[in-house]
Amino acid sequence: MNVLDKVLTLRPGNTVARVGAGSRVPLLNPRELLRALAEAPVALPCLPVQAKGALPGLLRAARSEDAVLGLACPHPLSDRGAPERFVMAAHQAAAEAEHARPLFLQAGPIRVARADADTLDALKDGIYRVVDAGFSLVSLDLSRLDSYEAVEAVNALVAPVTERELALELTGPAASGGFVDAYRTLLEGLRQWKVPVDFVRVPESALGEGEPDVRLLRSLVELAAEYDAVLSVGEAGSALAGGLPTYVAAGVRKVDCVGGFERLALGAWLPEVRASVEEKATAAGLPAGQLLSVLEEQLPPLDDAAREKLEALSFMETTEVLAALGATRTGQASLRFLAEKRGD
Repeated sequence: MNVLDKVLTLRPGNTVARVGAGSRVPLLNPRELLRALAEAPVALPCLPVQAKGALPGLLRAARSEDAVLGLACPHPLSDRGAPERFVMAAHQAAAEAEHARPLFLQAGPIRVARADADTLDALKDGIYRVVDAGFSLVSLDLSRLDSYEAVEAVNALVAPVTERELALELTGPAASGGFVDAYRTLLEGLRQWKVPVDFVRVPESALGEGEPDVRLLRSLVELAAEYDAVLSVGEAGSALAGGLPTYVAAGVRKVDCVGGFERLALGAWLPEVRASVEEKATAAGLPAGQLLSVLEEQLPPLDDAAREKLEALSFMETTEVLAALGATRTGQASLRFLAEKRGD
């Protein structure tokens, strides 16, 4: 077997069941990529797909820069068919381009608003759908709960993820006593329940305005390591290229980059369509780009010129992100490592 053939044997079973055993796209568990890049100064890039017309540009940038890449479905539970449509769209775009760099697919962050039984039962059903759709990383946002509610909620929700040995990411609970203490309580509680956590996620907004709080970042990096996890930063914003190397230097291992991608996605539609989406987003209390990812199939389709422009601008934005996160030239290196170490 060649390198790609060997790496394809590492794809999660739920992903293979969705895309088919004949697929040549290396859709992997990000846990494998962390293993491959353990010694490299890099954070895994994860980009929200707020308009599916951006997919060819995102993937082309990863090939151009020879980079690993994550693609996130911001609202996978928006309707019952959303998870499957997202996975199949990402896979189709990658297959058509003969994309042979490592990819991972993230569902969420999925917001856990309450910890009552009815809410958790409905969410668990949704997480089963997400897993069946083929995602390899499930991200849960527990920021509306306190630490003890968060432990109970995660313990009630994670069976679909842990049964298939997929990756789990958690945005921590309400932090009135400080982020480090709140995250420690969460992680200690989950350790007692033997719930494995791969990524501990902190929103960029929690790290202060302007330059991020490097001391807090490093404290969270060290805390995550105590529980066999790594730190990720979510909702990285407008100062992307300038601030991302700081995250890498502090030890962050994954960054969800919103940055200009929301602006590019919204800008692909005519002004009157964009204004309607923004109005609905304001009423729903959501960022307009996130709502766009939910409403896209209800909007007028993009014409060829708008689609080509979105692809080109997404390519340019992505290349900057990949370079800033140290992800350039990680694609083939990851494949070689995993091909050699896949039995370890």
